[in-house]
Amino acid sequence: MNIVLFYVVLFSGFFSNDPPKLTLNMTHIETLRGEIIIGVFNADKTFLKEGAAVKTYIVEVGEREETLVIEDLPDGDYAISLYHDENSDRVCNRNFLGIPKEGYGFSNNIKPKLSAPSYKDCKFMLTKETELTIDLIQ
Repeated sequence: MNIVLFYVVLFSGFFSNDPPKLTLNMTHIETLRGEIIIGVFNADKTFLKEGAAVKTYIVEVGEREETLVIEDLPDGDYAISLYHDENSDRVCNRNFLGIPKEGYGFSNNIKPKLSAPSYKDCKFMLTKETELTIDLIQ
């Protein structure tokens, strides 16, 4: 009986369906107001398309650095885009050239030069507990 219990306990850890934990640290927050809107994408075709994020999270800003722990994403490849919605209008406000006027950032800390970054540049693999830091660009 003890040997059966041993194998049940041993193999239950191998077949756990618990999604991996993703800890997202956001730094370089300039103003202590508004929210950070986080979009999680899982495909190149939908990356940065409005309303196409597989998950969206909102973090109230109260500190110069904020942390979000995400525990509801299954294993897979993802890319994150976020912006600091300082005026809480749920819009990433842009200037006449299309450049965000509010702080923004991407996974892998990709800093766009002449155009938005690609999914491939921002992609990361989530298969185990992972910690990412995204420095907001102002």
